[in-house]
Amino acid sequence: MDYFIIGDVHGCYHTLCRMLENWNPQNEHLIFVGDLIDRGNFSSQCIKKCMELDAAYGNVTILKGNHEAELIQYFENGNNENWIRQVGEKTLADLEAHELKKELLLPWLRRRPLKFETGNILVTHAGISAVGNPYHEEHEDSVLWNRKPIINIGKLQVHGHIPLMKNSPEFNMDARSWNIDTAAAYGYSLTGLKISEAGEILGEVITETDPADIARPN
Repeated sequence: MDYFIIGDVHGCYHTLCRMLENWNPQNEHLIFVGDLIDRGNFSSQCIKKCMELDAAYGNVTILKGNHEAELIQYFENGNNENWIRQVGEKTLADLEAHELKKELLLPWLRRRPLKFETGNILVTHAGISAVGNPYHEEHEDSVLWNRKPIINIGKLQVHGHIPLMKNSPEFNMDARSWNIDTAAAYGYSLTGLKISEAGEILGEVITETDPADIARPN
């Protein structure tokens, strides 16, 4: 089975729905690199859509991003001032408006894995650097937060996290890594990357951001 890997969605629900039209559930394992929420206008709808996909198909993997980790922290501790100040207040209001309750959402968020890995590919949210334990969630260089250079681990890496501010993903030849965060929530695009079981790139799907996903209310 091939893989269809989708970059940072960040609340861009209409864009996500158009992207999913390119997924073939019979032949492709669907993977999200994380950061379903925040910034865009439809965090709740994006989460609900991914929860539905997760429940309906056995070949769907939805990774945890740092924005999901921050929401978990808020739910568990009742505070996360930096997240609230930046983007969290809007997301919490959206969750409340759409009655997406903590009791339903928190267990699902906690179950999100940090990686999808085979003998040929590794998919994480932020990529692997040369520093520390990449799976220690709270470390600044973990696969949730890393912004240091990606290292070559002997297999193809696919990640998001660092928005490219352009309508195309970026390949790092030395690291053999793809950054597929094409800044959907900033008005650029959502990227899907199709990869074979052997780690060969089969194609890119670029879906420009639907203006409704980022439009400010009048």
